[in-house]
Amino acid sequence: MNKSDSPNPMTELDLKKLEVRVEELIRACNLLKDENKSLRTRQENLVAERATLIEKTELARAKVEAMITRLKAMESAP
Repeated sequence: MNKSDSPNPMTELDLKKLEVRVEELIRACNLLKDENKSLRTRQENLVAERATLIEKTELARAKVEAMITRLKAMESAP
């Protein structure tokens, strides 16, 4: 059996199409890797920002509660 007798010989055109498709997939993979890296960085920044905002909110809440306590103390003082 020689090469021309094989059931599905890959032609030069088939190989070129496959090569083009593989290159497209590599580009898509690289694009997704970059996007994933960017999204992870953004997520880390948002998590850090959220933690800062929570901390500031708790501090503000404590200050407001302290002011309310002082105001109530002033109301009840003779």
